[in-house]
Amino acid sequence: MDYSSSLDRAMEEVPDIGGDQERLDIPDPTAQKDGAFTRFTNLGEIADVLSREAEHVHRFVQRELGTSGKFADGRARYNGSFSGTEFGAAIDAYVEEYVLCSECGLPDTRLVREDRTPMLRCDACGAFRPVTKGRSGGQQQQQKEAVEEGKTYTVEITGTGRKGDGVAEKGEYTIFVPGAEEGDVVEIYVENISGNLAFSRLA
Repeated sequence: MDYSSSLDRAMEEVPDIGGDQERLDIPDPTAQKDGAFTRFTNLGEIADVLSREAEHVHRFVQRELGTSGKFADGRARYNGSFSGTEFGAAIDAYVEEYVLCSECGLPDTRLVREDRTPMLRCDACGAFRPVTKGRSGGQQQQQKEAVEEGKTYTVEITGTGRKGDGVAEKGEYTIFVPGAEEGDVVEIYVENISGNLAFSRLA
């Protein structure tokens, strides 16, 4: 076997360590209407995939949706009407904040505490960073940058959601923009807002 063939065979056997979120096979969130509430019926299953405590994921989803709720037996229930897409956007934000390593982009991380400060330790590259709690920037500035339904804004796409949608940040809002890619500066029309999540289309 010549050198080239040997190298090709060796490369085929090297495990794929790239792809950040692609290594996470996260189930699609399931929403179920229940009167004035909406049940997130597979939150516990998703928490297991993320290797995080379901109660922790539930509290984060509450914060992202700007509502209150309860969690029990692997299921969560929230006050208000929400879709699976809205739950999915909240899970995307959770993964970005509490799962993916900011250095290597891999999900091989653990939540630990150092002097009462929550930290994210990456078992893949050894990175160790504090977890950002909520959005930074101050409440007054965030309120000035409020996003409203039915309005048009120009935003910069700074990330990509789990479903491939472009993601922008404006004040305290995370805005999902289907059809946009990271690095684009686009004009959007906001169709729906749920808590700190906004759903838009290209204008």
